[in-house]
Amino acid sequence: MSASARARTVRPDWIACAVLVVMTLAVIAVPALASRDPLRIDDVLARRLVAPLGHDLRGGWHLFGTDRFGRDLFVRMMLAGRLSMLVGVLGSCVAGVLGTALGAIAGWRRGWLDRVITSIADLLLALPRLVLLLVGVALWSPGLATILVVLVATGWMGVARLIRAEVIGVRERPFVPAATALGASSTRVLLRHVLPNAIGPAIVATTLGVGNAILLESGLSFLGLGIQPPAPSWGNMIAGGRDLLVIAPWVALAPGLALVITVLATTVLGDAWRDRLAGLSPLSERGS
Repeated sequence: MSASARARTVRPDWIACAVLVVMTLAVIAVPALASRDPLRIDDVLARRLVAPLGHDLRGGWHLFGTDRFGRDLFVRMMLAGRLSMLVGVLGSCVAGVLGTALGAIAGWRRGWLDRVITSIADLLLALPRLVLLLVGVALWSPGLATILVVLVATGWMGVARLIRAEVIGVRERPFVPAATALGASSTRVLLRHVLPNAIGPAIVATTLGVGNAILLESGLSFLGLGIQPPAPSWGNMIAGGRDLLVIAPWVALAPGLALVITVLATTVLGDAWRDRLAGLSPLSERGS
């Protein structure tokens, strides 16, 4: 492959990483450095519905404008990003760890335990995830903890099936019986030799799941079943600005743009890692 072709292949990966790094730094720093509390409502008439790059009647400048209550949209958008990205990353990572553990156990132990785990995963995969999420948040009070629990409970199955298939394939390779013959315990063989050679697809699936989890959380918040006001989320910010699309479209477009950029960056990053994993030569065998 030529240098120019290699650069074109790597570029989306690096761009996605840069976007996510900038977004992460922004959601951490911007609310902390803001001059006004993004949740405080006061002097509404002087600050409400200021256009992007405009000044309010008190002389304050607003990059993305203000909402109907005079709150700075950029600061609120970054504060909302904390929750949305926390839910996406934490929910996807915990689901990935749970799926990896259950899939590894199922693929390694086989027998009745494999059948039970696989049957539960197949049952949950047969049901639309959004329906499971709606049922979950309907049974318990909406909030951050409820969304995280439901995302984990409905997101581990795909990773578990991937890991199970990989473990079944890796356990047949020659270095596994060699490690066992040298006296390594079954748990040590699984954790030290089999799982490291099978973990790649789970990492890719978890990365791709971050964007999906952010979208699901935003959708639930848009419907009023997720993060509850006054705590901002990209979803409830979009919902709060949908009736202002004609007179103040920036109220809904700003958080919508942040949502699209973040989800697109995570998807591009996950796709790039998947392509690299698919292009790798067969995984090297690990000895004892």
